[in-house]
Amino acid sequence: MADAFDWGLLEPAAAPGAEVGDDRVLAAMVAVEEALIGAWDDLEGGDSASNRSASAIAFDVDTIDRARLVDGARAAGVPIIALVEQLRAQAGDAGDRVHRGATSQDIVDTALVLVSRDSLARTGDALASAAFELAELTQRHRATPVVARTLSQPAEPTTLGATFASWLDTVVSAREALDAATTAGFPVQLGGAVGTGAAFVRTSGRDDAPVLLRAALARRLGLADPGRAWHTDRGPVLAIADASARVCAAAGRIGRDLALGARDGVLRPASGGGSSAMPHKQNPVDAVILAANGLRAPGLLATLHAAALSSDARPAGEWHAEWQAWRGLLRVAAESAEVLAHALADLVVEAPSPDAPGDDDAAHADAADLVDLAAASAVIDASLDRYRRTAPHSGKERA
Repeated sequence: MADAFDWGLLEPAAAPGAEVGDDRVLAAMVAVEEALIGAWDDLEGGDSASNRSASAIAFDVDTIDRARLVDGARAAGVPIIALVEQLRAQAGDAGDRVHRGATSQDIVDTALVLVSRDSLARTGDALASAAFELAELTQRHRATPVVARTLSQPAEPTTLGATFASWLDTVVSAREALDAATTAGFPVQLGGAVGTGAAFVRTSGRDDAPVLLRAALARRLGLADPGRAWHTDRGPVLAIADASARVCAAAGRIGRDLALGARDGVLRPASGGGSSAMPHKQNPVDAVILAANGLRAPGLLATLHAAALSSDARPAGEWHAEWQAWRGLLRVAAESAEVLAHALADLVVEAPSPDAPGDDDAAHADAADLVDLAAASAVIDASLDRYRRTAPHSGKERA
């Protein structure tokens, strides 16, 4: 569902952005607050009347007043205070159990981690589809001659299969970066006002409350328990951001080559790509989007790395600067992965003919005779072997 501010008018591949839109983030925030109530039940024992009433709470996200959240965010700098007010009203007599001992950063960070987990899973699935398509193309064009370019000029003969293999390596590397971020775990954040969990101790009368509540919250949300509060250590955020940026770089680099291949008449999209001024054109729209997203990602990543140089138990501005950059990177990564999968499935390969007219006649004419198929095949075999070793077990992984 698109939000009122950004519904995709200037975002040509907006659909994957729903995973990180305001509605999804809000739902994640509410899920964290619900899980925190459940974590308190786990700590105190769920048999008392007060705990039973708290556990019965089922917040209705759809009835939350979005305008109040926006106004509250402007007034307080974070949306959580206005959100908690509405959730406590929904909870009725059990309202005092909502947000008990937590701070705004606990909710925002954990919600964005939840959103990251789901968005990166979708991104990974799309990358797997893109890798499958590339493996098929690599095999199919193993012996299709083409002239490679270096520094924009015709260089040595190679094969399209070897070119596709280099793209496949790039996608596999991006998937490995995603897998590494996933393996490291998506950590819950729970530390209270300054990260010590002191309010949890005071409220429960138990010194082990911070540890037990964090573990229970992680379990209920399906997140990792990092064994600590990481509010001043933005390493988990940077791991997610770096993996997302790797996806954008890989897809953007292939997008550049796709655009150049369309210019040269070797690679073209089977569909789409109209022009408002020149109806005869078939622009490589997917390639353009991939390159554009690749250019957008570094600025977002730089914001997150700069914000990591923060101060105090909660900085005045750095943490706040993360929010949009964080989910912006998730968005362009998901878009890039899905657009790449589409571009490769939609790709029409028109191998250059030795007799085709053009600036590179001589080079193309000699390519079929001069290409070292053994050398190209070695590159292809190595790339395909790596792909098979690392491919996720899904429906698309033949080749």
